[in-house]
Order: sequence, then C-alpha cells, then structure tokens
Amino acid sequence: MITSRRHFIARGTGAGLGALAGGLLSTAARAQPARFPSRPVRVFTPFPAGSGPDASLRMVAEQLSRHWGQPVVVDNRPGGNGFIAVAAFKQGASDGHDLIQLDSTHITSHPSTFGKLPYDVERDFASLRMLLRTPFFVAVGAHSPYRTLDDLVAAARARPGRISYGSWFNGSPGHLAGLLMQSRFDVSMLHVPFRDFGQLYTAVANGDVDWAMGSVATAAPPEKAGRLRFIALAAPQREPLYPDVPAAAESPSTRGFEVSAWAGLFGPAAIAGNLQRMISADVSQALAASEVVAAYKTIGYEAPNLSPPQFDALIRRETSQWSRIIQAAHLRLD
Repeated sequence: MITSRRHFIARGTGAGLGALAGGLLSTAARAQPARFPSRPVRVFTPFPAGSGPDASLRMVAEQLSRHWGQPVVVDNRPGGNGFIAVAAFKQGASDGHDLIQLDSTHITSHPSTFGKLPYDVERDFASLRMLLRTPFFVAVGAHSPYRTLDDLVAAARARPGRISYGSWFNGSPGHLAGLLMQSRFDVSMLHVPFRDFGQLYTAVANGDVDWAMGSVATAAPPEKAGRLRFIALAAPQREPLYPDVPAAAESPSTRGFEVSAWAGLFGPAAIAGNLQRMISADVSQALAASEVVAAYKTIGYEAPNLSPPQFDALIRRETSQWSRIIQAAHLRLD
C-alpha cells in the first residue's frame, strides 16, 4: 500500500505458539522465495514501445537483469488511460515477480479526474522507486510577442479567456499545468486539447494557440528547429541543457509555479517490506549506472533518489495539490 506496509513474519513464544509460528514461516517461505528473483520478472507499462518512459524502463530492466541473473521483461500494454496495463498487473503474481510502471497522472491526478477508477492507489500498489522526472518548459511560437512568463500572465490578466494554451490531451500534465497557472496567478485562459505532441507544437508554432508546456524529450526538436521558443522552466532551478532559460522560481512574481511529470516503478500492495526495499535499492543502483546517467542527461530526465517512504510522501503531496486544482476546475474525464 502507499500509506502502510504489511509484515508477514511473526514471532511467537511458548510451546503452544511454536507450531503456529512454524506454519506461518512455512507459508511465508512459499510466498516469498529465499532468493529473489527465482524466475523472470515482468514489468507492465502503459506506454508504447519507443516512448520516453519505455526507453527509460528498458535501460533499467537491462541493468536489473544483469544484477539479478534473471530476464526482466518489459510488457507494453498501451491505451485506455493506463487501465489496460493495470488490469494485467492486478492479475499477475503478488510476490514481486510482476511489477508495473505508472506515471504521475495515473497515480496523483486520475483519482480526482475519474469518478470510477478501476484501481485504488493505496490498496493496489506499493511504491518502489521513481524512475524518471522531467520538468516542463513554457513554450511559445518563435515569433510570439511573449518573451517571459510575466508577459504571458500579464496578457491573460488583460484579456480574460482570450489567451489559449494547448495540451496533448484532456487531463494531461500540460492541461493540469494550465489549470495550475490559472489558479496560481488568478487568470482565466482557454484550453485546447490535441491528439498528440506533433499537432500541439505545430499549433503553437503557427500561433493557433498561444503557449503549451513541453519537456526536453517532446519539445526540444521543434525548439531546435527554430519553430518554438522556451520562455521559462516551471521548476526551482534551470535545466543544464538550456542554461539561458530562466526558472520560474527566479522571479518573485512567478515563484511557486512548478510542474513536472514522473514515472515510477510499483509492486503489488502485498509485497513484503524487505523485498520492497531490496528492489528499490537495486533500481537505484541501476539508475546510477554510467550509461543510464549519460542517456538521461541527453533527454533532460532526472532520477531523484527517493526511498519508498519518501516516494509515498511525494505522492501524497501531489495528490492533494491536484485534487484541489481539479475540483476547482470541475474537470472530469468519465
């Protein structure tokens, strides 16, 4: 579970409890192999092959396979808001040999945007490790009149409901970022959803919408081609790949506007605490491999080294934040 963990080994005293304790230990031994993993490990993911989160997961899976001496197989189950991958995961093994990759949308905002969610974050998942985090830039067209985030906010205040922003779908991190901006700066803007990143950034470049959020992985190609311009990074500090783009935290008027997306690895809620910690530590070691660190730098990914309790605390904070924003906007996806 996200907020609590079960412990399966009990110690008893006295002759009357000896047999019971022995039975419990025997059952636990069958449910939890002495050596993990004892067979191939499968990791479900809702992301399609070739996507950024998929590439990250495959790098980690390769490192884990070497360390564990067992294949770590990535099982792509895209579509359905992540529900297809979650359904497959819930039918899998509960001893840690079936894991799942989910992102911040699945974990922190879906519980508020869907009235009938086919999973319960606390009852179905145990946090293992954040695999990646990517901050977002505020992107405008290359010929946009807006040079700073303050310019954009001032225009939204001057023309309520007239400044538009796009995102890659309703309820996406880009959409939620717009809602956060409206709440944070007390402005009103028009949201325009698109079907994919290509359509979105073409619309921004053409001036069909005024701005959009973009990560290094998704928006850097049109930015490098001269079609987009990054005017701010919604983060506490600048991105090393774009040292000339100011962070929102640098200006008193925009401080606190922070938006990022992350993907994490989760196990079943019934996973034993010692195994949860072991997998988390092994994933941390995999993410520290030189080839993984180098690959992350090229695509602007971060890999915060959060323990399971720290990851849980972050999830609770973000869930609370998005719940307030989503409820105020009356956003529902079902």
